[in-house]
Amino acid sequence: MHPMVERVTQRIIDRSREERKRYLARMARLRREGPQREVLSCGNLAHGFAACGSGDKETLRFMNQANVAVVSAYNDMLSAHQPYRDFPEVIKQAAAGMGCVAQFAGGTPAMCDGITQGQPGMDLSLFSRDVIAMSTTLALSHNMFDATVMLGICDKIVPGLLIGALSYGYLPTVLIPAGPMPSGLPNKEKQRVRQLYAEGKVGKEDLLEAESRSYHSPGTCTFYGTANSNQLLVEVMGLHLPGSAFVQPGTQLRDALTREATEQVIRLSAPNGGEMGLCDMVAEKNIVNALVALLATGGSTNHTMHWVAIARAAGILIDWNDFDDLSGVVPGLTRIYPNGQADINDFHDAGGTAFLIRELLDAGLLHEDVETVVGHGLRRYTELPQWREGRLLWEPAPVCSLNPAVLESAREPFAKDGGLRVLDGNLGRGVIKVSAVAPEHHVIEAPALVMDSQEAVAEAFEEGRLDRDCVVVIRFQGPRAIGMPELHKLTPYLGVLQDRGYRVALVTDGRMSGASGKVPAAIHVYPEAADGGPLSKVHDGDHIRLDAREGTLDVVGLNDWMYREPVQADLAAHQHDYGRELFGWMRAKADTPENGASFFWTAQTE
Repeated sequence: MHPMVERVTQRIIDRSREERKRYLARMARLRREGPQREVLSCGNLAHGFAACGSGDKETLRFMNQANVAVVSAYNDMLSAHQPYRDFPEVIKQAAAGMGCVAQFAGGTPAMCDGITQGQPGMDLSLFSRDVIAMSTTLALSHNMFDATVMLGICDKIVPGLLIGALSYGYLPTVLIPAGPMPSGLPNKEKQRVRQLYAEGKVGKEDLLEAESRSYHSPGTCTFYGTANSNQLLVEVMGLHLPGSAFVQPGTQLRDALTREATEQVIRLSAPNGGEMGLCDMVAEKNIVNALVALLATGGSTNHTMHWVAIARAAGILIDWNDFDDLSGVVPGLTRIYPNGQADINDFHDAGGTAFLIRELLDAGLLHEDVETVVGHGLRRYTELPQWREGRLLWEPAPVCSLNPAVLESAREPFAKDGGLRVLDGNLGRGVIKVSAVAPEHHVIEAPALVMDSQEAVAEAFEEGRLDRDCVVVIRFQGPRAIGMPELHKLTPYLGVLQDRGYRVALVTDGRMSGASGKVPAAIHVYPEAADGGPLSKVHDGDHIRLDAREGTLDVVGLNDWMYREPVQADLAAHQHDYGRELFGWMRAKADTPENGASFFWTAQTE
């Protein structure tokens, strides 16, 4: 193992020792009380299988066959989740083929940031993760189940499903992906049209046509944002079947993997002699593996919050220093948009997760001795699934990348580090992803232009007030202010300014996610402005230095600016209407981004 990976892992183990011990003791107690149907009264059990056919009822009367809970984030508006419509029936048939039962235990919300960008619903996006977690626990609360399969893909959905399922971590759990849509309009062309629209050089019809050719069919969006980062990290943690993350929907292979995932979770269940649950597979080494994979692929910055929250749900404490230290030694092995021009299908065709995992294992950057849904050891995940002559089988990943422009070996990486840095300074603490930022833009020092909304940036751009070297400060975007929306609308404007030759950067207490691209962006900055943090004291013209090389974020050249009175913003327009008023208690209780931006643990300690 690489010494830094070992050091970070041991640090996490030491930091988490007491919390992890309490969590595992709780899971052991719950496991001893199973199978859970034994504790149900006759009336409870009758309600639990009232809608089943006679054969399933007979099976569920006895405790020697597994009942699999299906928890799904299906809806038919989201392209990524529309394929899940038919999965429950496939799962039920696979369970029946093993003499077991599968019941659709419950659904969770699934919202799409791509639809809500810049809209009121975006203010609910981050907190939808914790709503999904609660929905998952409600789905599993009937004590009818011996195993769980989870159907979810996108941004907050997979983290929410995992956080919820970890409350039932004594149950074996497999996540089943649905796969990406076929490739559409190339990302470079989509980006070009967006910038032309921002400059007023093309109209809305041209923009809509480009977007529609990019996002055009059932399946996950093909750029490497939070949704596809979710899938890769879950697979590297051993919670998918090997190589299944990016198999497209509507194929024989996809259906075969869904059936096999069901059969495998039944093999892991207590009625079949299984002794491992999700709590054993979300362990410290699995979490470190996920962080390494995130960094090696330039994945979504959202996971500096989501994986903190997932780990915490399993009694594991990680922080941004862990990301930063690993980033210094993990090489960048992929070029997938926005860190390149290829998409996730290109990555999969080049060798995909199996090639990536083998490279990282052989380089001593991943822990091999972990528990997974297919047994002990991560080496099995260096194989790719195939459908041949009516059979599902796995074959080793290609020896060499099938497309070195997209996926490279650890010996010849695209970058020597993972491109994620922690920034610390008198403006607060945040993160920056520089894997798509040219080296000459890693350090920016320029006067601040301070604004309190994305709309103000768009207005300033159209009026020409941004045609200068500047650090654009967008504040009052944090979780306690308005729910920490993603600020994707800023990307085309700032990209245009950079292309015009200006030195520009973004500093915000909001999010950018997979949209973090070629413009340096200090994001997730806290203490946030709504808490009276330093961002609330910055004025137009203050010189800000963002230094991704040294990891600093400061107002420079002023000695007394911190003594200014913090600005108070009127946030009412973001806290009411469209259901936002129902989430006020979540905003009030939200923790810092580095602690996962969740209200679960802050509420418990107050």
